[in-house]
Amino acid sequence: MPGVEAESSPHTSRIMSVLILTSSEIEQLLSMDECIGVMTDALTALARGAVHQPLRMIVQPPAASGLMALMPAYIGQPSATYGLKVICVFPANPSKGKDAHQGGVLLFSPDTGELLALMNASAITAIRTAAVSGVATRALAREDASSLAIIGSGVQARTHLAAMAAVRSVRLARVASRHFENARRFAEEVSSACSFPVEPVDRVEDAVRGADLIVVATTAAEPVIRRAWLQPGAHVNAVGASQPHKRELDTATVKAVSLFADRRESVLNEAGDYLIAAREAGLGPEHIRAELGEVLIGAKPGRTSRSEVTCFKSLGLAVEDVAAAQHLYRRAREERVGRWVEF
Repeated sequence: MPGVEAESSPHTSRIMSVLILTSSEIEQLLSMDECIGVMTDALTALARGAVHQPLRMIVQPPAASGLMALMPAYIGQPSATYGLKVICVFPANPSKGKDAHQGGVLLFSPDTGELLALMNASAITAIRTAAVSGVATRALAREDASSLAIIGSGVQARTHLAAMAAVRSVRLARVASRHFENARRFAEEVSSACSFPVEPVDRVEDAVRGADLIVVATTAAEPVIRRAWLQPGAHVNAVGASQPHKRELDTATVKAVSLFADRRESVLNEAGDYLIAAREAGLGPEHIRAELGEVLIGAKPGRTSRSEVTCFKSLGLAVEDVAAAQHLYRRAREERVGRWVEF
């Protein structure tokens, strides 16, 4: 992982300069291919014990319309840094033309604790979440997987389309959304950038049947995926549900798949997909075969046959945001992108 160097903008011991990166600047600096590499390094570091990362803290007042999550992490060797993502999740935002995720990623000096950078968290979250699914797909999906189903038509659907195309030779993508018009609009908007057809379909089942790559990125609280729809050898990236009372996969699906986590602790505390299925089907923690980083370093097996159905449960980790910010800090200085503000 690229290190965070002492920033070069002029400042005295009393006055420091902080880098500000906007959403568009992050999109300019952080390509999907690069981010997949950064996330591979971050998850490898986590598996090797080079990351200190407590479980995220959720602030969700009963009467509030959204929630706030605080996600700190420290990345040690080979390049140390402290970082914190503060994110607000407001599910109604897409109806207002806004991303459901709003917030900032803060990067701090490992030597003095000084604030180095403030970056748009929505942009980092959009890219790094899909990049992690790309890492999982590269590690777990069959090499010949080529038929893609995307469930959802929001920000994550767009970035996941790019991530899946970056790691597998996609020949066809079908997209389903709660409202067909949203799926149709999504397909129209992304088709010109794709080398393969993107087809909107009326029902989730129509998208999933026959697909060997499935991305589920919705705001659903109840299952949208049924076990009977999944063909042998499929790989599922379950992205949307990140609270204990919400799920996108039915219990039969969770019971049947080979389940992989970004981090066990997060799944056991936050993943409704797993927690609800565990209660209903009597599943124990051992049902989680491995963390993705453990697969990457060869400590645990990934896919073991062409016919098994694999599933990566994504919850999002602070180390992913901090590693992305670390990479962006270096790239912004190299490319002279962003704004330095005295602080």
